[in-house]
Amino acid sequence: MQITDAIADMLTRIRNAGTAGHPTVVIPGSNLKKAIAQILLDEGYISRFDFTADDKQGMIKVTLKYAARKNVIKGIKRISKPGLRVYVDNENLPHVLGGLGIAIISTSKGIMTDKKARTLGVGGEVMAYVW
Repeated sequence: MQITDAIADMLTRIRNAGTAGHPTVVIPGSNLKKAIAQILLDEGYISRFDFTADDKQGMIKVTLKYAARKNVIKGIKRISKPGLRVYVDNENLPHVLGGLGIAIISTSKGIMTDKKARTLGVGGEVMAYVW
């Protein structure tokens, strides 16, 4: 099946697995998806992720994190879409839920959170919000 927006597919799989209460979710791999999974791990939204290489693109197995039987990820939303890209400069980086959530930004220095982009003074494409 041809997927137009691979990042939206990844976020939807994580959202659906968390809603259904599944412990893990398997996602087709890419370097961009690995970078997003690393950010989710560093920020404490997932327990772990493993990349399994195969003859094609590989698979990313994400282990979701639960607290008191509820998913730690309350919401995850794709912002910049293939039909409408959303770019911000370093002065207009978004604050998700007043700083309680994170925005995942694709910058010229790599994929990072809005907080790190603010400290480095760079802007970029707003890929997703996580809270």
